[in-house]
Amino acid sequence: MSASMTDQQTLESLDILRLLELLPHRYPFLMVDRIVDIDSDESCVGIKNVTINEPHFTGHFPDRPVMPGILLVEGMAQTAGAVCILRYASGQPKLVYFMTIDKCKFRKPVVPGDVVHYHVRKIRNRRTIWKYAAEARVDGALVAEAEISAMIADK
Repeated sequence: MSASMTDQQTLESLDILRLLELLPHRYPFLMVDRIVDIDSDESCVGIKNVTINEPHFTGHFPDRPVMPGILLVEGMAQTAGAVCILRYASGQPKLVYFMTIDKCKFRKPVVPGDVVHYHVRKIRNRRTIWKYAAEARVDGALVAEAEISAMIADK
């Protein structure tokens, strides 16, 4: 269920239609399908349903399709970026620019049929810059992790 936000509310979820309003990304580069368990800009969980129809699987790798790790990082960043825009856009169109990737590790391959849960938790926020600790999990198992930071700017 989608909901709007005030300073005192906690959102339950963002569906794909709301994500398309918040993020500039489109197929094939939108790496999150839904966001749930939103606690303002403090934390949330993004969900990505991985399917064989995604274009990167034709070349990565044709005989054993594996989701490129950097796309997992992008999914974590898009999840964090969406809740930042939601929290601070206040009616003005905003963009989120990815700034850094730190402490990135890939633990297990992600394959078609997996459902990835991007767990993001705010480390800090200063003015228009946010830093998040992020984990990508499949069936509860850690598949990737990173610290990411981004900046919000006017469109």
